[in-house]
Amino acid sequence: MRWKKISDAVVRRLPLYLRVLEEVSRDEDRKLMSSQELGERAGVSPALVRKDLAWFGEFGKQGVGYEVSYLRDELRRILNLDEKIRVALVGVGSLGQALTRYNKNRTEQDRSFNIEIVALFDNDPSKFGKTIEGIAIRPVSELAQVVKELGVQMAIVTVPADQAQVVVDAVVQAGIRAILNFAPTKLVVPEGVHVASADLSLELQRLAYYLDD
Repeated sequence: MRWKKISDAVVRRLPLYLRVLEEVSRDEDRKLMSSQELGERAGVSPALVRKDLAWFGEFGKQGVGYEVSYLRDELRRILNLDEKIRVALVGVGSLGQALTRYNKNRTEQDRSFNIEIVALFDNDPSKFGKTIEGIAIRPVSELAQVVKELGVQMAIVTVPADQAQVVVDAVVQAGIRAILNFAPTKLVVPEGVHVASADLSLELQRLAYYLDD
């Protein structure tokens, strides 16, 4: 990693800033943006915007603001989004299929979004050879081979909780160090492997708390 001491909280906010900048950059006449506006659009304070960006260099000028296209390109570089990132999805059930279709639509509609699902895996023999958005479903046993052949760098795991650890172990063994996990369970991974978990049930239960307000 190029910046060793950056907290995950900072890294989580960078894509928010990038999203705002990409939206604004669609207006070709828009050249500059203040930290005040960037913060408001991203949902954080302008002071936090300045503090976050200062970890990576000097991007703005006092009294002038940030050059939109330059900061957008720099954030894409910092986030390793300046080149295509290939993703494998393991677990081609209803959620896996929906995510694959969503990703296909996103990459087709937004050329700047270059994180693309290129390989699908499942343990159900009845699914082998079938395709989702033109991508053939392969057995998990072929994961390491396909990761190497296609240069896969990231994985999405959408398998049941009782299968998740075994699948993640295989993903890590294949050389992947960035995993998005949808299984509702705690995963154990080696140092240097980064897991982001999305648990829809927990989020819905959290929101239910506020229904009596």
